[in-house]
Amino acid sequence: MPAASIPVTVLTGFLGAGKTTLLNQLLRCPELRDTAVLINEFGEEGLDHLLVERLDEDTVLLNAGCLCCTVRGDILRALDGLAARAAAGRPIRRVVIETTGLADPAPILQTLMAEPRLLRSFRLDCVLTMVDAVNGDATLDAQPEAVKQAAVADRLVLTKADLVAAPAVAALEARLRALNPGAPLHRAVLGGIGPDILLSAGPYDPAAKAPEVAAWPDAEAWATAQAHHLGHHHHHDINRHDARIQSFCLSFDEPLPLEGLASWLEMLVATRGDALLRVKGLLNLAGEDQPVVLHAVQHVFHLPARLAAWPAGHDRRSRLVFILRDLPRQVVEDGLAAFIAAARGAPVAI
Repeated sequence: MPAASIPVTVLTGFLGAGKTTLLNQLLRCPELRDTAVLINEFGEEGLDHLLVERLDEDTVLLNAGCLCCTVRGDILRALDGLAARAAAGRPIRRVVIETTGLADPAPILQTLMAEPRLLRSFRLDCVLTMVDAVNGDATLDAQPEAVKQAAVADRLVLTKADLVAAPAVAALEARLRALNPGAPLHRAVLGGIGPDILLSAGPYDPAAKAPEVAAWPDAEAWATAQAHHLGHHHHHDINRHDARIQSFCLSFDEPLPLEGLASWLEMLVATRGDALLRVKGLLNLAGEDQPVVLHAVQHVFHLPARLAAWPAGHDRRSRLVFILRDLPRQVVEDGLAAFIAAARGAPVAI
């Protein structure tokens, strides 16, 4: 491996853990200038690349879908492009890959550690996993991806600890330390943490993990090779993670009424929060000149926040992305339409 290889950080964590918030905070640090960002999202339309405030030609949205064999080709192409830019003299000091919250990390780690053409220019430096203190225990119980994300980490970052009672936070931290005793555990303050968490981390050493964890990337490579050998091609619905989890995006051409939208989302969070793995929106609200960002995760509805300006080159349509478990799309669409119509003073069909 060349001494001047570019370090790659994999930023992972389950839906709503705060990955994009942390990434925005870190990219403001001068120590992380010349950092290229690759963003992967689950579903038909991505928003997170619009919410990374330093959006430029070195911020790439990978094709929708989980980070498995459907996206690894995109990773290879994106990193090849970055390597070519670096060879041509453009400074690229680090690459951060932000995964979808539903990603099993094993495929991307196997790609970064074993693909010869990547090893000429890049090295896997760090796996940084974020865990949401509000939903962390329930997520680890229900989602095997979340367990893998925590187990392979070099560094664990606990977010939203200020929203949870101290004994519950301590219990979750103890659970994470038992799951991955070799990874330092940090708490993020207001979604942020210092740049040293990335700069002093690498290189990634799978041998430092538990034996069953260290074997996951090799097992992934074997399974993929067998699938190709047998002619099994991985063509799946990019909007459906499994039989219970689906994603979709709703778009609106006209400005939305905040009152109707907020009332509907508060009702949905209160009554069906267990089904709301993630709701995120970039919104054009009536009476607002700036775009408004909206987030909800299960039973937590975060206060809307304004961006300084609309992302360059993107229209002003409102977009709401949903990742749901056991909740039909039609229920969401019908409820939202009714609340919006009521807020606008239109008659609501019964």
